[in-house]
Amino acid sequence: MPQEKYLHITDAELLQLYYNDKDNKWVGILLQRYTLLLLGTCMKYLKNEEEAKDTVQQIFLKVIGELEKYKVDYFKSWIYMIARNHCLMKLRNKNIIISADELLQLKSEEDTRALQIEKEKMLTLIEASMDELSMEQKTCITLFYLEKKSYQEIVAKTGYNLMQVKSNIQNGKRNMKISIEKKMKNN
Repeated sequence: MPQEKYLHITDAELLQLYYNDKDNKWVGILLQRYTLLLLGTCMKYLKNEEEAKDTVQQIFLKVIGELEKYKVDYFKSWIYMIARNHCLMKLRNKNIIISADELLQLKSEEDTRALQIEKEKMLTLIEASMDELSMEQKTCITLFYLEKKSYQEIVAKTGYNLMQVKSNIQNGKRNMKISIEKKMKNN
């Protein structure tokens, strides 16, 4: 099945489709999206390309089994944790001794990855909250924060008066904050 056909569907939507009809094709699309991430993760831990490829296949099977048992909200971070833990178990089972320097490096990489995952979650929340704003608020916030326009430039570009611009930015920020806090509470 061509991956491009499903590019417009988010991970969360694909998961919901899977949970609705238990059709593994939805999981297959997700796994295709993250095959390179999994392979890279496995290579980082196992240091052997063939073993990493085999491990990715094992992880695919594990993911299918685990999704039947658990409700997953953030597929990318969840599958990364599955892959990492699977690789660590493989290393433990082989009785491979990892030096303190290697452990520190792996820990540092995991911390960086965890920060990246949190940043992705926050950007997703911000994007969703932006979509909930009125068109005027969204326009003013986009121009002010993303395009770094001054109040006067926004007035000139939108036709709003200065007070409307300031009000739209202030109210938009407040509405986004409330929306983000609400979404975070629900997760």
